[in-house]
Amino acid sequence: MNLEELKKDCSKKQKKGIHFIIASILIWAMVLIVQLTNLPILTKNLLTFCCTAPLLPISFFISKILKIQFQDKSNPLNNLGILFSVNQMIYLLIAMWVYPTLPDKMLMVIAMIFGAHLLPYSWLYESKSYMLFSILIPILSLIVGLNYSNCILAIMMIIIEVIFSVLLHLENKKIN
Repeated sequence: MNLEELKKDCSKKQKKGIHFIIASILIWAMVLIVQLTNLPILTKNLLTFCCTAPLLPISFFISKILKIQFQDKSNPLNNLGILFSVNQMIYLLIAMWVYPTLPDKMLMVIAMIFGAHLLPYSWLYESKSYMLFSILIPILSLIVGLNYSNCILAIMMIIIEVIFSVLLHLENKKIN
């Protein structure tokens, strides 16, 4: 297979990673619940980090429901997709620095990192939705994060992820 065929195969078998985006809706809903509490900000931030931990098992469960092949060892580009995700973990070091330094802005930084890490997937899945949201999420997160509460930011992220999921669903219908 040539590169374009491998990308199409990856997009089709992984359904453009929609199971991860749907899982992120649940993650952001948990983050919203944390943000709605009266806990101190450092406790909220710690719990926010904890909320991100179940992303992989939730996305695995969703992949089973949607009949998405979670791991495909026959296509070498799937390893590239994993590398794109691991890359985000390195950037979370920035959020860990923000945690005690500017605790009120940690959620904004996490949202910006999340959005920015989507950019390489626009190439891998040949997806306009990934391209759009990889730019839109960091910009909107910055604007909302600087001007509104973390609850509003979490609500914004839930809405964005729902719209993103719908657009990915439409993209997936075109390739099937």
